[in-house]
Amino acid sequence: MQALRTAATGMAAQQLNVEVISNNIANMNTIAFKRQRAEFQDLLYQTLETAGAQSSDQGTIVPTGVQVGAGVKAGSVYRISTQGALTRTDNQYDLAIDGRGYFQVLTPSGDTAYTRAGNLAVNDQGQLVTQDGYQIQPAVSIPQDALSVVISKSGQVQVTQASGTPSVVGTLELATFVNEGGLSAQGANLFKETAASGAATTGTPGAVGFGTLLQGYTEASNVDPVSEITALIVAQRAYEMNSKVISTADSMLGVANQIKS
Repeated sequence: MQALRTAATGMAAQQLNVEVISNNIANMNTIAFKRQRAEFQDLLYQTLETAGAQSSDQGTIVPTGVQVGAGVKAGSVYRISTQGALTRTDNQYDLAIDGRGYFQVLTPSGDTAYTRAGNLAVNDQGQLVTQDGYQIQPAVSIPQDALSVVISKSGQVQVTQASGTPSVVGTLELATFVNEGGLSAQGANLFKETAASGAATTGTPGAVGFGTLLQGYTEASNVDPVSEITALIVAQRAYEMNSKVISTADSMLGVANQIKS
């Protein structure tokens, strides 16, 4: 009975759906986290009678035909890149991107990764780094005797030293992608470009197509708890209904098994 296999694909699909939703909920408080959505496709169909086939010698045709589906499969897990709420922290090294763009990060392997998590810090050499100690690119070094650090909306980093004279020590850049959903998540709030995302385009914050920087802010997760709980309930009910189909198909097979000649 095909219904057994069809319902099994439905249960597997809803299991994936719940896993995606649970990851969204788990990252509700992760800085700059972007929620994901599982998307599905129907499987191949078994054609028992072709639509448009001739049904008589007089040339009449079958108007709709007979096709039976084989279930569902995962099409993709899509990342929704809408901006999260901007949260004020008053930390001079916290930066939020208001608009499009990603910070560029130099990983230990020498590759460039990308992130929107702007909870930055300064390492023992005065370099601006992520929470894992990965250096922000282009490199910015804060002098040891800096009394204050001001980062403008356009990414210019200005420090005031003991002399009282402000000086510019660097300028931050942002990277954008044609298809942000095509970026590959690496964990630790980092992404890497892929053939699907396209190559990174870099530019100054505030330029056309790039967001601006806000010092003393971080971007919150864009997860909506109410929507996620609602989606979780729907996924749970769908899983239960598919399991009910398996139970019903099993009962029908049991009845057929008990028929005696």
